Amino acid sequence: MAYDFEKLIKQDRDDHKQYKFEGTLLDYLTIVKENPGLAVLSHQRMYELLVKSGVDTIQTEENPRLKRIYGNDTLKRYSFFQKKFFGIDKSIMKIMRYFHSAAMKGEESRQVLYLVGPVGAGKSSIMEALKQALEMSPPVYVLKDCPMREEPLHLIPKHLRPQFEEMLGIKIEGDLCPSCRYRLKNEFQGEFERFPVTTSEFSIRSRKGIGVVPPVDPNNQDTSVLSGSVDISKLDLYPEDDPRVLSLNGAFNVGNRGVVEFIEVFKNDVEYLHTMITATQEKSIPSPGKGAMIYFDGIILAHSNEAEWNKFKSDHTNEAILDRIVKVEVPYCLELDEEVKIYRKVLKNSSFNAHIAPHTIEVASMFAILTRLTPSAKVDAFTKLKIYNGDEIVEKGSTKKIDIFELRDEAPREGMSGISTRFIMKAIDTTLSESEFNCINPIAVIETMVKATKELAIADDERKKYLGFLQDTVKKEYNKILEKEVTKAFIHGYREQAESLFNNYLDHAEAYVNATKLKDKSTGEELEPDIKFLQSIEEQIGITGTAAQGFRQDVTSYMFSVMRGGGKIEYESYEPLKEAIEKKLTASVKELSRIITQSRVRDKEQDGKFNAMVEAMQDNGYCPHCCNVILKYAANNLWKD
Repeated sequence: MAYDFEKLIKQDRDDHKQYKFEGTLLDYLTIVKENPGLAVLSHQRMYELLVKSGVDTIQTEENPRLKRIYGNDTLKRYSFFQKKFFGIDKSIMKIMRYFHSAAMKGEESRQVLYLVGPVGAGKSSIMEALKQALEMSPPVYVLKDCPMREEPLHLIPKHLRPQFEEMLGIKIEGDLCPSCRYRLKNEFQGEFERFPVTTSEFSIRSRKGIGVVPPVDPNNQDTSVLSGSVDISKLDLYPEDDPRVLSLNGAFNVGNRGVVEFIEVFKNDVEYLHTMITATQEKSIPSPGKGAMIYFDGIILAHSNEAEWNKFKSDHTNEAILDRIVKVEVPYCLELDEEVKIYRKVLKNSSFNAHIAPHTIEVASMFAILTRLTPSAKVDAFTKLKIYNGDEIVEKGSTKKIDIFELRDEAPREGMSGISTRFIMKAIDTTLSESEFNCINPIAVIETMVKATKELAIADDERKKYLGFLQDTVKKEYNKILEKEVTKAFIHGYREQAESLFNNYLDHAEAYVNATKLKDKSTGEELEPDIKFLQSIEEQIGITGTAAQGFRQDVTSYMFSVMRGGGKIEYESYEPLKEAIEKKLTASVKELSRIITQSRVRDKEQDGKFNAMVEAMQDNGYCPHCCNVILKYAANNLWKD
């Protein structure tokens, strides 16, 4: 393939040329007349950039899994965020509601967008995404050489604005900065239509339309970082009230028409943040020195952790700032499937080129989510994880589904603490660096996470709980997954056999409950329900004696309710029965599996079955090395007497 570098460079240069403009206000007015959308305020510009990629409105009743997670809520997914953020749909929707309202010049257009959440939940990443959206946007029209890159329509005198607004079909907001007001009067003798207009891009590095305020040492706070300063070197040339002595290079000056981001905002003294009050509510910022207030049109973004937020809001003297904040919580992800996507995204964007055995990322994600869940008396931690992932869980011995909303109501702060995504990624990286075969597997990752958890700076009881998740809950779940996987590798047509067992059970249970007979499909002979067969399934999950009768009634009534609702009947429909069938299948080949995986010397038949199993596992994503490790682990851990 021939690479035409020159063509690529020329194309990029031509693309940028179409946005370049040099003219006067009079020229700009003609352009705005044809395209009034060029003169929008900052919040509307951002909202339009974010929705331009597309919005997917999902009616949850059409998606059973999402309905189980979100109920009857309408879910909106924004393409701009969709491939970057996972498991925080509610937070993204709140952010977009803020921008939508602010774009319509509602109260939110005069409020700070503040994100709060635990470390590594994605607050900074969301901020970076918003800033990058601006950098990728077309340039804006600005007054040439204006330190605040302001809207050229500010040149129009206020007494003429009603006529211009009618002619252009827009609303003109704002006023000239001191520098441009001086130039208009002295360079152009008040002839505002001659004032030069050009285009300017947004840039983080060049501080164009994007201002960033890191936390400042309280003993060395200087408001010039926010709103510029007086250039002392020019005081010998001009009087102190002359606009030419002003250096309008503070974060609010450079962030005009774009964004101003406050990193770890409440690490600063409150007096330092008072500029926020006028910038939001009055849309004006202090002028350096003794000048008048300066118009400001920008989005103020802020973020911090929850401890700093709680400390700040507990002081009643901060009410003025609190009243100007739209708070959006960004919790950790609590959906297993979405958590897995986070790590896959990070790995894809890195130079990580090792082989990852099946279930490795899932096992690490299970641990992360278990640490974030609040204990409930209604369900155990792992069942709660499954429910939050949208799995349909039915109480054993009942047709009643466990209500996700009741669980959420019990724990309103859920997701605001626990293990961060960074901890998991470091564990995956460490496992790879310690691997001799450029391959990582669930067993190795669990061992690494155990070591890392022991070194965490957390309370002893919390560490004990986390280690319990790793060494007991996660390991047991992985053993179940692996046992099923090895069984599938042995049994050709695993699902077909499971469905066959399920259909047989359903037929016999229904006949038993209704006190009827079954008809043999081959001979037409009427048969009594096979009680021994039913018991062989039920005993897999500890249901015996009188409890079996109730279980059979629950299964048949549940299946009829699914059929009436138009649902599909399959062996996975009813969780307790699914578990029993899978255990029955596993038990049927357990002995054979154990003999073959544990044998050091196999006969020809055993060797053929072992090789077929290895081939099936490799088809499912195992490399020869991790397949060998996993099968040794299975032989030593899954089928102990």
